[in-house]
Amino acid sequence: MTGGIATGIGSWPGTDPREAAATIIGELPALPHLVELPERGIGADMIGRVSALLVDLRFDSTTRGYRLGARPGAVSRRARDLLHADLDAIEEAWETAGLAGTGRVVKIQSAGPLTLAAEVELPGGHRILTDSGAVRDLSESLAEGLARHAAEIRKRLGAEVIVQLDEPQLTTVLDGALRGPSILNTIRALPEPDALHLLDTVITAQPGPVLLHTCAPRPALTTLGRTAAAAISFDAATITTADLDPLGEIVDAGKKIVLGLAPTTAPATPVTWRTVAEPGVRLIDRLGFPRRVLAEQVLVTPACGLAGAPLPWSRKALSLAVDAARAFAEDPDSIIVD
Repeated sequence: MTGGIATGIGSWPGTDPREAAATIIGELPALPHLVELPERGIGADMIGRVSALLVDLRFDSTTRGYRLGARPGAVSRRARDLLHADLDAIEEAWETAGLAGTGRVVKIQSAGPLTLAAEVELPGGHRILTDSGAVRDLSESLAEGLARHAAEIRKRLGAEVIVQLDEPQLTTVLDGALRGPSILNTIRALPEPDALHLLDTVITAQPGPVLLHTCAPRPALTTLGRTAAAAISFDAATITTADLDPLGEIVDAGKKIVLGLAPTTAPATPVTWRTVAEPGVRLIDRLGFPRRVLAEQVLVTPACGLAGAPLPWSRKALSLAVDAARAFAEDPDSIIVD
């Protein structure tokens, strides 16, 4: 996984997996990804689709979201059917593009163990996070299931696979800011060593590099940087002065950083690749690194997923990300910032 390339976060507007797969492969020549289409409903969103990946665990739906089920039900069957449709679609688009067996790289995504434990309930209504044994079982099931999923993609496409773990709830879990079923039920903060163990249980089980992503307003970079992940992904607009030291340590450690730079909605004023690239250049300058880091260790994405964006803008956002990444790779010193 080199720098100077662009990819998407994962989610995409619409409900047609074949159209989406063809679009993503066409728009992202360096690092396309398996598309997520949450508009299809239950079992297609970030949490529900994980039911198709877990080993010996599955989800049911509730009025609040998802819970662990005692046996395979409609939710897990639907999630598996949708995932199989997605795999068929990307395999078809991959072959049409002439990429089959070329060893090109593709990215797949899954919600991470902490976000799953925060979002999914036990059969009794409490979050999985309240039961340490259930959290352990969930992380181990996800680790094995995700490795199998990556192996199937590798076999189908003849491609190398990067795994992205999405952890939007990481900061909330570390802060102890989650609520239980009522105001009388508190959920304690998860100690960082426990969080790191759960994350690394999944990360180290994967045969290829893992990218750890969060769209949280406060991305908990210190914790992210301490994991075994090869790359850390976040919305560049969330970075504050307090984040500069841990971000610098991530870069010093040789990890890639994946900057969410392209807006997920069309701005009121016209935007160009330079508009998108400048905050990334400015960030590396603030960190005190030479700009060659932009070519060697930085990837570019939209700020977050694009499921809620109009299709024309979603295409534009990917195009802007690709152009900004190309500028980082070719001549970052020529990008003048205020």
